[in-house]
Amino acid sequence: MRRMATPAGILAAVAGAFAYVGSVDPNEPGHYPPCPLLELTGVLCPGCGGLRSAHAFVGGDLGTAFGANAVAVAGYFLFAALWVLWLVRAWRGQPLRITLAPVYRWGAGALLLVFTVVRNLPFGSALAP
Repeated sequence: MRRMATPAGILAAVAGAFAYVGSVDPNEPGHYPPCPLLELTGVLCPGCGGLRSAHAFVGGDLGTAFGANAVAVAGYFLFAALWVLWLVRAWRGQPLRITLAPVYRWGAGALLLVFTVVRNLPFGSALAP
């Protein structure tokens, strides 16, 4: 079962990171470094609120997690789906090959850019953490 080692190791690392963020509240100052972009420019990056989102997600509060960073929550579910796919393919002895057409990569980048811009505008404050 050597082929299962890498997916299992990745899951263990991610679970450990989520356990840490779940136990050390990012809403309390001094536990995590601030976002450098936010500190230097006052602009929210696409990851701002991600730790608060992960903390709420671990606690089962999906509404708060989504409110802190909607893209991060989508990323948690995307990671879970890809990890399950990886695990199934490893179990069957097949390699995990995910190829995306450039239009999907550009589309994902454009969505991330739009999310970042909108959350920094007054009418998009609902997307800000």
